Amino acid sequence: MKRSHSREKAFQVLYQIDINESQSTEELVIAMDEELDPFSRILIDGVIAHKSELDKKISDKLEKWSFNRIGTVEKTVLRIAVFEIFHQDDTPNKVVVNEAIDLSKRFNDEQSGKFINGVLSKFF
Repeated sequence: MKRSHSREKAFQVLYQIDINESQSTEELVIAMDEELDPFSRILIDGVIAHKSELDKKISDKLEKWSFNRIGTVEKTVLRIAVFEIFHQDDTPNKVVVNEAIDLSKRFNDEQSGKFINGVLSKFF
């Protein structure tokens, strides 16, 4: 499975976790587990384990925005990308940024991609 597809699957699970209060995180992961490859699991488990750290890092880079104002799509994409930047050494940062932009455009719109690019560019 291509890593871009793995990121998309991880995004779908993490997005559902963020918006779905009626099911536990573990129930959602189990429900989608048969579709998940090892890289998707690394991203999901890593974002869940480091969520508060990731949110802090993202919040520190925002200008004229509060973290709470960011849409769920953007939060999820940013969490995945920032996790990869700080915890996955095998993917070049430029690839992580491009994949995050593509993912945000796929699940939102062009403006979302620009926002993601603007925030992630502040990490370098």
